[in-house]
Amino acid sequence: MEEEPKRSKPSPAISSSCPPMALEITTDGRLPLSDELDENGFPVGPLSSSSFDDGGGDRGGDPQIEASIASTSDFASDFYRCGTDWSCLAEESSAGKENRELVQRDLFQMWGIKKPADGWGSGSGSLVSSPSRKTRRRMIGGAGGGDRVDQEVPQLKRMRFDRGSDRLPVCPFYKKIPGTPFTVDAFRHGPIEGCSAYFLSHFHHDHYGGLGKKWSHGPIYCTPLTARLVKMCLSVNALYIRPLELDAEHVIEGTKVTLLEANHCPGAALIHFRLSNGQIHLHTGDFRACKQMESYPLLLSHHINVLYLDTTYCNPKYRFPPKEDVVDFIVRTARKCLEKQPKTLIAVGAYSIGKEHVYAAISQALEVPIYTDSSRRRILQSFDWPELSRKLCSCGRTSPLHVLPISFLRHENLSEYLKTYKQQYAAVLAFRPTGWTYSGTTGNQLDLIKPSSKGNITIYGVPYSEHSSFPELRDFVKFLKPDKIIPTVNAGNPTSREKMQAYFREWLKS
Repeated sequence: MEEEPKRSKPSPAISSSCPPMALEITTDGRLPLSDELDENGFPVGPLSSSSFDDGGGDRGGDPQIEASIASTSDFASDFYRCGTDWSCLAEESSAGKENRELVQRDLFQMWGIKKPADGWGSGSGSLVSSPSRKTRRRMIGGAGGGDRVDQEVPQLKRMRFDRGSDRLPVCPFYKKIPGTPFTVDAFRHGPIEGCSAYFLSHFHHDHYGGLGKKWSHGPIYCTPLTARLVKMCLSVNALYIRPLELDAEHVIEGTKVTLLEANHCPGAALIHFRLSNGQIHLHTGDFRACKQMESYPLLLSHHINVLYLDTTYCNPKYRFPPKEDVVDFIVRTARKCLEKQPKTLIAVGAYSIGKEHVYAAISQALEVPIYTDSSRRRILQSFDWPELSRKLCSCGRTSPLHVLPISFLRHENLSEYLKTYKQQYAAVLAFRPTGWTYSGTTGNQLDLIKPSSKGNITIYGVPYSEHSSFPELRDFVKFLKPDKIIPTVNAGNPTSREKMQAYFREWLKS
């Protein structure tokens, strides 16, 4: 992963980005699936056409929204029509009922898969079923992206799975922009029917996964910096890469598209789509909402109909401080440590891109260069960030500031790493900057953070995140007041979805 350990993606359709799922297969090799599934993996058939009161006002029956998604499945149509309360729409199958209504179901029911008698886990999304002698477990969809089926199961053909990796699951509808031939961060699915433009929000693996030198399915639209990384790191043919400058309107397939700064990693963008029918969709990709976004002219002057929202930290417990405050704390801590032990090696954890402001601030404050390996230096030098490029060095012995993979920052690893530099340094001070390092601290309480120390190795987990905190998400939604919110993160089970929908309804009331 190139990002913070992220959470399962929304799972309305089984895709290669979904966590592995254990399915019970009976002795005759059949899955108890419903008779028909649409291209998104949902039961087909007419669903209720009534509007839904989501607690935030009646948003049902908008003819513009319905027209823009006329080509999608019945489920997708109801999804876009039902306001913010979209959780687990499924058909009520009560005998004798002519007028069918939509009810909330868990994901297995929504896919038409019968729930085993011994249970499939709890609301947390864990899978704990134990197969009997008459059943066998099969894993469908691994973290590595390749879909694996150990034996031929005819029913899987309805869900567009095949043996091996020759055929991929279809793109889930929530990655498609209805009313357009566009998809966002949907590269794992091969050529997508009806898609003539593929958008990439930023250069993190869980978003660009599927791109490579063999890509030939259509043009890739992204920021210039992301375009350079796609070409340099993934060897994608330059003929398919279409960089779009930030804050400039581009007309693509009849839709006006504008990329806005996302305050995430370098090159990340919010994607603003203005459809020919007047509908406006805003896809945040991954972002950290801030007050500056409330001054974006495009967001001030145009009402957002559909918001695709990065909900990584859509939980009230995540109230970490502003990035600037966390960086100041890191710099203060580094200085204090060096005063006590001048022969201290400072290590900062980072992904292939992201967290640059942390080690750039330390470098500036301590007036020392930044050591990274050659691969990271090559990436950083492509940013067109002269102040940072000038500070990079290629020898670890000439600088006490080292940038390392964030997953490497463990006591045992750092102890071994220190042995390489035992002539220069006697201790290691490491910082793991991630919002997942939650300490309950805000504001000036950062000084209450307790490090983890073993011998001469000290590791600080600091709440520095490039995703929005809960209050920042709330303020952003209240500023935009969109008609509909589609969470793109942590929507993998009914419990989390229902909680997020409750937050959305509350935010949209005011």
